[in-house]
Amino acid sequence: MNLERIKRVYLLGIGGIGMSGLARYFHHLGCEVQGYDRTETELTQALVAEGIAVSYQDEPENLPIDYRTPSEETLLIFTPAVPKDLKLKNFFQGQGCRLYKRSEVLGIISGSRYTIAVAGTHGKTTTSSMIAHLLKATGYDCSAFLGGISANYNSNVLYGDNNVVVVEADEYDRSFLTLHPNIAIVTSTDADHLDIYGDESHLIESFELFLDRVIEGGKAIVKKGLPFSGEITYAKEEECDAYAQHIRVEDGEFYFDYVSGELLISDIHLGIPGTHNVENAVAAITVALLLGIEVEKIKEALSSFCGVKRRFEYIVRQANHVYIDDYAHHPEELRAFLSSMRKLYPEKKLTVVFQPHLFSRTRDFVDGFAEVLAMADELLLMEIYPARELPIEGVNSTWLLEKIALENKRVVAPNEVLELVEAERPELIVTVGAGDIDRLVKPLKEILSNA
Repeated sequence: MNLERIKRVYLLGIGGIGMSGLARYFHHLGCEVQGYDRTETELTQALVAEGIAVSYQDEPENLPIDYRTPSEETLLIFTPAVPKDLKLKNFFQGQGCRLYKRSEVLGIISGSRYTIAVAGTHGKTTTSSMIAHLLKATGYDCSAFLGGISANYNSNVLYGDNNVVVVEADEYDRSFLTLHPNIAIVTSTDADHLDIYGDESHLIESFELFLDRVIEGGKAIVKKGLPFSGEITYAKEEECDAYAQHIRVEDGEFYFDYVSGELLISDIHLGIPGTHNVENAVAAITVALLLGIEVEKIKEALSSFCGVKRRFEYIVRQANHVYIDDYAHHPEELRAFLSSMRKLYPEKKLTVVFQPHLFSRTRDFVDGFAEVLAMADELLLMEIYPARELPIEGVNSTWLLEKIALENKRVVAPNEVLELVEAERPELIVTVGAGDIDRLVKPLKEILSNA
């Protein structure tokens, strides 16, 4: 595929975070961009406002005539998350059109560039966004394709004037094996996506294959303790090639020191909370140092990093109410998030609203979810968000709830969450999950902001 010949682009699943980034990228290049998604969201509304047409009807007869036949000037992209029986997808295939996975297109875009790829079952979105911000804020510059909306730039795609691109490398469906990184980072390999991989060993194998794709002379930066290693290991409070020490909270803000060999960078202020984000920052600093960026510029940029929307995002921050929203949907992500909440607010009662994501993930990690959710003082558990899956018999939120060693717990519908918060006005509340729980953010903000 010759990207220079592309004049029009159609994306199936355009509302996804990765797909919307590609839509914005091609729109920025001057292409005509359209797409389909099942439901209207804030993200699809933003795309429309930017001049990108979005349809919510799976009807091929609604397609513009230019998209109906194969053409070297037309690029059709789909995400594996769309259902196999999607009429639009089947229509394109029936017309003999070539459809590209999002990951294939990302591989082509980044193929001729100096690529910094961040992989991991969790931590990759914040780490890649942090690296991109470090490069932007220090003047080094880069383009970036991110798996979340950067709070600093209010976008999931950044445009730079140099040849450097930062890419979030997604392990789902082995998508990251289309990349050829100059620098690769692996943040974690906790078992996940077992509906794709079958077992943890095949997931690990996929990450090893990803590291094998680092170009000759490139660098692999791998969190210490993973089943494989790279040229550089990193951690928090564990000695290795690069690590954080003296992690501390001062007036609600996180500070730490960075150590790598003889290099000590003291009193680094991290613009976002969380000990897990200190660890992410160690990886980001290591990348910046490899690129030759000055230490003081790195410190200044980290202090101004505002994070990613739905990653430890403060929604309400008042004396009487604190409300934080987070995307965590794996037991280890939840553990890191809730542990940081406890460190930040040790005296406050913690109310957790959690929406499990996928029947298979809930089944596979039910004991882990039960253990971690018991860290709450009060748990409001929503029904499982199915996403691409059909129900699994016996796997539901009531089944999960029974396994959680906590007295103050219940299964609730979205409207019940709002009613309970209206009545109780909790001092510290979090919404957590990767489904449509984010629809509660605005109404909860209104309730607590006016409390």
